Amino acid sequence: MKVIISVDSIKFPLTGIGRYTYELVSRLQLNQDLDLLLFTGGKFTHTLPSLTEDALTIGQPASGIKNWLYSRLRKRDLAIDVFHALNAYRAQLKLKSHKNAVYHGPNFYLPKFEGPSVATFHDLSILTLPQYHPPERVRFMSREFKLSLKRASMLLTISEFTKNEITRVLGYPADKIRVIPLACSSTFYPRGPLETDQVLKKLGLVYEGYTLFTGTVEPRKNIDTLLDAYSALPFAIRSRWPLVIAGYSGWLSEKIHARIEAAERAGWARYLGFVANEDLPHLYAGARLFAFPSHFEGFGLPVLEAMASGVPVVCSNSSSLPEVSGDAALTCEPDDTALLQQLIARGLQDDAWRADAISKGLHQAAGFSWEKCAAETAAVYRELADRN
Repeated sequence: MKVIISVDSIKFPLTGIGRYTYELVSRLQLNQDLDLLLFTGGKFTHTLPSLTEDALTIGQPASGIKNWLYSRLRKRDLAIDVFHALNAYRAQLKLKSHKNAVYHGPNFYLPKFEGPSVATFHDLSILTLPQYHPPERVRFMSREFKLSLKRASMLLTISEFTKNEITRVLGYPADKIRVIPLACSSTFYPRGPLETDQVLKKLGLVYEGYTLFTGTVEPRKNIDTLLDAYSALPFAIRSRWPLVIAGYSGWLSEKIHARIEAAERAGWARYLGFVANEDLPHLYAGARLFAFPSHFEGFGLPVLEAMASGVPVVCSNSSSLPEVSGDAALTCEPDDTALLQQLIARGLQDDAWRADAISKGLHQAAGFSWEKCAAETAAVYRELADRN
């Protein structure tokens, strides 16, 4: 069975959709029943893109003047339209001779394709919560959503929550949607002080000496509320277990960074920026608590990574997060600062709850795997191929 998968989302730094695509494709490449062809930048390949910082995805601006020009044009509506129209036309031409294949767009988008196609819709926050995205992204993706819905033979989603959103908001038939949850890498597992010592020393941290948040610094992640809740803790708790934030700077993050810097000066927070993939599992495993009060998640992979690392979790009860956390986490409404502060305090100090949460979290995380994700995705390809 011939399958073409777009891998344009696999690029440094590897974020949620890029991680999904990378992990899915790396498992599908082991499936002997699939004739797998990867599609990126209008070209076909059999090799996954590199995840290193100096690696560039095919078709992206290389460096110097091209990067400078791209960074200034990418927010202009006309430039965006022209750029994507050219890419879409190039993709259409390249795919024309492969209509006997199943095409998979793991990042919402589907080009015109004569054969069966499937798109993965991770969430609908572009439509339901546009205030958490740059306007140019909202405009472009809203249009692309409609095109993908028309072109798709079937949709994949990563949570029941997103499936319900698609049927409710877009009116798409539920029988044409398959829910296939994500998973976390096998590199996330419980580690003791000796195993984490080298990485934590490099980062200036102490085993079980901090509360961790990971994710892009942007409004959707609700870091403001996390800072409010943490600042309300007694200083003895804040100083003993400072809040550590790891992740790239995102959209509208200037004021959030100013607050983080003030908390750093006060001695109860640290901002690490981007943490290398090989160090991240050690950073998780060394945490006393993981806090994730996000407003909205299509899945919530960081929560799963924390539980798989043997770390208790406090998170919001919004969107898909209850599906991921199960009964293993302490949860509250995203904007309930007072309750979030209480839950963090309990998560740091209540040893009986912590032991139970670690056990439940490990059990919950064990129910998700990339192998299962890949097998269920391949079954959808087969279903579409058999129909054709």
